[in-house]
Amino acid sequence: MNDGNYYIGYTSDLKARLQEHKKGKVKSTKLRRPLRLVYYEVSFNLDLALKREKYLKSTYGHRYLRNRIGEEPEGISF
Repeated sequence: MNDGNYYIGYTSDLKARLQEHKKGKVKSTKLRRPLRLVYYEVSFNLDLALKREKYLKSTYGHRYLRNRIGEEPEGISF
């Protein structure tokens, strides 16, 4: 994010969701553009995806992401 924070969420269509963020249609990221995709995971089970999202939003999940992607990931701009 432009402000140094991460947006964590799930979707069934990553390309469409990225376009929504890019066009400013997502309230939580509208004022935080430009955005970069720095990490994503794939799950074929909705219940597990929701549990994973909840974990990644926790203190332990933030720590996991920081260790996984580093302090200043380059990511893909969109």
